[in-house]
Amino acid sequence: MSHVYAVTGASGQLGRRVVAELLDRGVDASQVVAVVRTPDKVQDLAARGVQVREGDYDRPDTLTAALTDVDRVLLVSGSEIGQRVPQHTAVIQAAAKNGVGRVLYTSILKAGETGNPIAPEHVETEKVLRASGVPYTILRNSWYIQVYTDQAEQYLATGKILGATGGATISGASRDDYAAAAAAALLDDTDGNRVHELGGPGFTMSDLAAAITEATGTDVTYEDLAPEAYREALLGAGLDEGTAGFLVALDGSIAAGELVTDSDGLRSLLGRDPVSVRDTVRAQLG
Repeated sequence: MSHVYAVTGASGQLGRRVVAELLDRGVDASQVVAVVRTPDKVQDLAARGVQVREGDYDRPDTLTAALTDVDRVLLVSGSEIGQRVPQHTAVIQAAAKNGVGRVLYTSILKAGETGNPIAPEHVETEKVLRASGVPYTILRNSWYIQVYTDQAEQYLATGKILGATGGATISGASRDDYAAAAAAALLDDTDGNRVHELGGPGFTMSDLAAAITEATGTDVTYEDLAPEAYREALLGAGLDEGTAGFLVALDGSIAAGELVTDSDGLRSLLGRDPVSVRDTVRAQLG
């Protein structure tokens, strides 16, 4: 049975990759809907035959139209912290109104039992999704390795990565692997509601520094600080109090073991081992 698959935020780095993954897996482009705020940003997808529809998280009427005749939708979590619950709710309500058969949502690892400061909006979205009556699949992603590699220029300039993770392990994975897993979950015909805890091979920040050193030939080391010393370093670098506190809290969550998992959910969806931090860094920076 063929379905029509919609991906929200399809002009973003994850959503765009999911659309490409669906096409690579043999889904006909006419059965893929790229929901974007600005259609001009995905002219390349339109050129491949993908249906491009305007859908703005802040304009619910556009979402209702965008999800017409859609069977499954991947709700890629928004990037506007503080606005995500109403934005996500608008997508879920539009899906329910249109009779969408399944909503998939990109949440965070261990949602509901983590002190990670970005978790509350994910937890609230999961509650909205459960209450909607629409069958759902929740993809609880751990850290994206690109959270760090996208800052590589700064690391290479200073020769240091600063943090307060206490040497804890992170079950990070690449954006490509999370996108491939999301595409696989969209294509999964299993009935019922599902929650996947997703993470890649564990690494520490020292492992990350070593991988960057190996890939670039420039020595980079990780300096683990006490939380207050890390906060002072961030303030000294020009960050405001709110941002510094947020970043310290993120590392506190890592130090508490809240971004590590022994789940094989990611490997199961991929049908292979996730790419390691070493290979991800080499591919991006080598």
